[in-house]
Amino acid sequence: MDTPTTHLAPPVPEALRPYVVAIVGYDMAMPAPGVHIGMPSTSVTFVLTIDEPLDVGWRGVPRSRARRWSTVSGLHTGPAEIHYADRQAGVQLALTPLGARALLGVPAGAVAREIVTLDELVPALRDLPEQLAECHGWPARLALVRRRLLAVLAWNGSPSVRAEIGHALAALTRGATVQWVADDVGLSRRHLGTLVRSETGVTPKEFHRIARFDASKSRLAAAAHAGRPSLAELATASGYADQAHLTREWQALAGCTPTRWLRDEFPFVQDVVGVDAGA
Repeated sequence: MDTPTTHLAPPVPEALRPYVVAIVGYDMAMPAPGVHIGMPSTSVTFVLTIDEPLDVGWRGVPRSRARRWSTVSGLHTGPAEIHYADRQAGVQLALTPLGARALLGVPAGAVAREIVTLDELVPALRDLPEQLAECHGWPARLALVRRRLLAVLAWNGSPSVRAEIGHALAALTRGATVQWVADDVGLSRRHLGTLVRSETGVTPKEFHRIARFDASKSRLAAAAHAGRPSLAELATASGYADQAHLTREWQALAGCTPTRWLRDEFPFVQDVVGVDAGA
């Protein structure tokens, strides 16, 4: 077994970059059993665990909780809860909406607000958790995941989405308003909503909201890592009206305030932010 408390975030291979935002290998020794918050984001989250299955479900939805060796969770507007004992280890990937089509064979909308396994979604990858368990060392594990993803990509070809939707999602991620985006891509607001919801499983307004929250989380983590967390500055930089607006959105989307998240989750954040180690 590798040394506990390991985080590796190697560069994503060029061929996978349109589809995969990040590939992270992690191995953390936990001080005590607890619950880690899975935050909303504009990416589809794909986790492969090592030695122990992931005990995860949506907060407030008991039927969604289960122990799984692989999990694929789509876009959502509430927190997930990951229950852990004394250790967490595995490989976590963040897939773009296009990556869902390319690597999972379905639009991200097909798994929105759902937690499923590879067995249910991508039978061609159902043996990946077992193969990962047989690998020794992070270079071998990460190389295996990259190799299998590239093979799936070669098999599926290079899917595409309507150009207007690609532009719309990029603009919403940058903070553009829904009406501005509809005008920019030449669609009515209703038509844009139908296409975005079909592709991602959430409305343009929800996608915009999740993207703003996601950006604020990254900024907060970076500021905390640098020792300069300021919620007022964070609210302004992230496009919120003020700190109170920021806090309300965090309560609604994450189920906690930014301050509470830093206090409870910063050991995880601190380990990840700024890491760019090769596999």
